[in-house]
Amino acid sequence: MGRRILVQRKGRGTTQWRSPQHLKIAPARHPKWAPEKTYVGQVVDLLHESGRGAPLAKIRYEGESKLHYIMAPEGVQVGQIIECGENAALANGNTLMLEYIPEGTPIYNIEGSPGDGGKYVRSSGLAASIVSIDKTKAMVRLPSGRQKIFSPRCRATIGIVSGGGRPEKPFLKAGAVFHHVRGKARKWPVVRGAAMNACSHPHGGGSHQSPGRPTTVSRHAPPGRKVGNIAARRTGRKK
Repeated sequence: MGRRILVQRKGRGTTQWRSPQHLKIAPARHPKWAPEKTYVGQVVDLLHESGRGAPLAKIRYEGESKLHYIMAPEGVQVGQIIECGENAALANGNTLMLEYIPEGTPIYNIEGSPGDGGKYVRSSGLAASIVSIDKTKAMVRLPSGRQKIFSPRCRATIGIVSGGGRPEKPFLKAGAVFHHVRGKARKWPVVRGAAMNACSHPHGGGSHQSPGRPTTVSRHAPPGRKVGNIAARRTGRKK
């Protein structure tokens, strides 16, 4: 009997596969939805969170007992005043609704729907920009070049997410990759199934490295067989 393959081991849900929540500081979100209120706060500290490429800015808003955290924009510093709301100024690090932000302004942490706290453009070094806006919709160009429509009432932070040069630094050795991946609850290194023995993976074995059979499997295949292209409608290059 062969060993249990990777997808079977992951399905057990042991601590090896769970997200290391004890290393996390807090969710990076906009303050609670209050359209008529403008939050005014101060950056208390800049922190690093395990598994997150961008540094976090700890903010204490006036009249709020709870501390808030956002992805720090480029150029932010401890002691800087941060505003969030309808009457916030057009300054780096401030959060406004899209309808109050001029076209072409770099923005990040854009809400998918008003009040959700921010879901788009959150990685280090990224920024989006508003292409056009009217009373019903706001067209935003994402860092990928794709244009997406948002509600004008969605909030976004002005600026560019800090930590932009992070991907340009090489890892240089495998140990650095190990510690990088460890904070993201992912298994590393990942070995190809074709490079394994036949007892370890459905693609393993043979006199040379090849799956040896079609790699498309049924959606209802058992966990030990469900590898490769699962319930694929089509495979291969389009002609």
